[in-house]
Amino acid sequence: MAINRQPALFVSHGAPTLALEPGPTRGALAALGAALEPPRAILVLSAHWETETPAISTATQPDTIHDFRGFPEALYRMRYPAPGAPQLATRAVQLLAAAGMPAVAVPGRGLDHGAWVPLMLMFPRAGIPVTQLSVQPQSGPAHHFRIGEALRPLRDEGVLILASGSVTHNLGEFGRHGYDAPPPSWVSTFNDWLAAALDQGRAADLLEYRGRAPQAVRNHPAEEHLLPLFAALGAGTPGVAPRRIHAGYTWGVIGMDAWRFD
Repeated sequence: MAINRQPALFVSHGAPTLALEPGPTRGALAALGAALEPPRAILVLSAHWETETPAISTATQPDTIHDFRGFPEALYRMRYPAPGAPQLATRAVQLLAAAGMPAVAVPGRGLDHGAWVPLMLMFPRAGIPVTQLSVQPQSGPAHHFRIGEALRPLRDEGVLILASGSVTHNLGEFGRHGYDAPPPSWVSTFNDWLAAALDQGRAADLLEYRGRAPQAVRNHPAEEHLLPLFAALGAGTPGVAPRRIHAGYTWGVIGMDAWRFD
């Protein structure tokens, strides 16, 4: 059977209530999942699993982790019962080691909401094997770009690389704007810069975004929600421009953009 080459994706997962609330991002993720050739397996890099060195789950049946508090009870009843992908996890560990980036296998790690919320919208039948990879916030963009480069061969093996975070993410400003509020200028200016740099292939600017992008630190006081983007960028084909496949905001300050790297 022929193996379909898969893209790398970056999606903004927003608040956990994305799994419940109507809005354009839900429809965009559902349409994206329906349009993809079904992957053999999925590797998710989520902003919500932080480790000092790369770690990957070898769980055969990952739990659905409800790693949040104070949300509607319906969210805590949700489950995403996809099978695990321990063989893919082993392959990923091998690729990272070959690139000089030792990784550890974690047998009991489930899927946090940065993984299962977008997966539930994209692949609601939960039939595709999934494993999850951690981020290393102390290591910065270039490290995560190298992770993506190391994992790029997985795309030719029918594996969808799904990086999940947020293009803007300042929770200290969260709650000051309505759900459908337009972004303040300090948010949109940063996101416009980010989109232009991606469109124009300005990798050096992107990797140094913290010193070069307007309002970078205000939009990302901590980096964990943008770091998955750099992994998707590294996993993309060199010389092929990414495509922004969705753009929008929730709560004024949470950018919901999604990008496809072919």
